[in-house]
This record gives sequence, C-alpha cells and structure tokens, in this order.
Amino acid sequence: MRTAAVSLHGHRISYREAGDPRLPVLLLVHGITSSSATWEPVIPGLAEHAHVIAPDLLGHGESDKPATDYSLGALASLVRDLLLRLGHDRASVVGHSLGGGVAMQFAYQYYEHCDRMVLVSSGGLGREVSLALRAATLPGAELVLPVIAHRRVPTPAWPCPRLLERLPIRLQPSMVEAARGYASLADLPARSAFVHTLRSVVGPGGQRVSATDRLYLAQGRPTLIVWGAGDTLIPVAHARAAHAALAGSTLEVFEKSGHFPHQDEPARFVRTVVDFLQTTQTSPLDRAALRALLTAGEAGDQRPSR
Repeated sequence: MRTAAVSLHGHRISYREAGDPRLPVLLLVHGITSSSATWEPVIPGLAEHAHVIAPDLLGHGESDKPATDYSLGALASLVRDLLLRLGHDRASVVGHSLGGGVAMQFAYQYYEHCDRMVLVSSGGLGREVSLALRAATLPGAELVLPVIAHRRVPTPAWPCPRLLERLPIRLQPSMVEAARGYASLADLPARSAFVHTLRSVVGPGGQRVSATDRLYLAQGRPTLIVWGAGDTLIPVAHARAAHAALAGSTLEVFEKSGHFPHQDEPARFVRTVVDFLQTTQTSPLDRAALRALLTAGEAGDQRPSR
C-alpha cells in the first residue's frame, strides 16, 4: 500500500492505493469523522482482488480543509474527478456512513462511472441518527466541540484514544475508531469542515438527506448492504428497509459489529466484499436505461391537464 496526493481544483487530495492497477478499481469512501486510515485493516485483503483507491475526502485526513462546499454533491464530484485524474473511468464504490451517502450520490450523478455499490452503515437511508450527531448541528456546537474533542480531556462519551489504549481490557475497534475521529476535531480546520459537512446532511431532528425515494434507480446495479447489528449511530433497521426497497440487493448484518464493521470484523468484511465482487457482473447504467427506470418509476404520476 502506498500513500500519495494530487491537486484537484487547487486543493491537495491525499489517498491510499494498493493492488494491481490492471485489476478493476474498488473505491473506498470513509465516514464523517474518519479518513482513509479507517480502511487499513481491510485494504491488504481487498487489494489481492482489486485495485484499491481510498481517498481522504476534502476536509479530512491529510487532504486540504478549505472553507468550501461540503455537500454530498460536491463530495461525489470530487470522487469522480479523482478517479478521472488517476486514469480510471469506472469503479465499484464502497461507502461507510457519510461515505455511503457520497457513494449513492456518486451512483446517481455519475451513473456511467459506477459498476457496483457497497453501503456500509450508510447515512441517507432514514431519519434516525444518534443524539450526539444531532446535537453537533445545533448553534454554538463549534464552541463546545473543542472541549469534548480535546485529546487531553477524556469524556464519558468520547474517551481520549491514548487513554483507551492504556486500559487493561480490549475495547471494540468501533469505539476506538470513533474516539480517534472525535479527537481529530481538536484541530480547527478539521472541526470547521466537520460542522459544515454534518449540517449539510443532519439537523437537530435527524438526517435531512435521504436517498430512499431514488433507490429504484439502482435496480440492476449490484448492491451490497453491510451493517453492524450493534450500531448505535445509525440503526440497523435502515439496512433492512433499504434491502427491502432495493430489489436484487444483498444484505449482510455483522452480529459482532458496531458502526464500523470493517474495523470490528475485518476478515469477514473482506470475504463478504470479495465474494460480492466475484459473483456479480458490473452494471453501469447508460442514458437509455436511466430514462427507462425514471419512466417506469413515475408511471403512476398524474400530469396536470392542459
């Protein structure tokens, strides 16, 4: 695995890359408090079967953190531009949490570039989300986050990562990963990007952005849904509802996992994704197929008479 960076639209975008460049591309998109580092437990296994690219989204990790647009549409555009910049036209996209929303937006906006879709504890599939994330969207949250995120101030909700490592018991990787993510918000540019990104998709009442009314457009594209049964951030009920709404999709619930199945059960995650890649056929939509889906999906609409 190597780390590299490119310049896109004047901003530095960092990414991890592994696997034979001649293999089909597997794009890994991280969640809102994470970076490409979250995929480290699974990249080596996945890279045996695909050319893996895992970017740090703008505002995260080693990528630049400008005052800019952090909407799902903007992040999906960034993902598309990065693929093209690296010389790739198509990819199977794996998105975790916020990254799941980015993956769905990418598949919707740039359908001709998306072969398959893997949604991991994904946002954008229902209203419910944890109280902690909803609270972070409230006015003044920017003033509180520096306190609860400070690396030297552990709290009951988000313990300091260094403190977690010293505990005599082995904590679930999901908890350690969440703590690392929130500790990163002690950095002002990262905190600002986090707040802008979060407020674009979540409000005090829950998730404000939903893909459920457009899931029918993914019919025919191989889709895998992976969720942790113990997810306390986004309920597993969202996975079951999306699976029921998306004909032909595959659902895998990891019983021993929380919000980060790829961290909690990495070996199973690799097996599940590799099996999905090897047993499904790539199916990017063309314009005619998309038009047919839109027409069929809206067949019951009543148009106003003239």
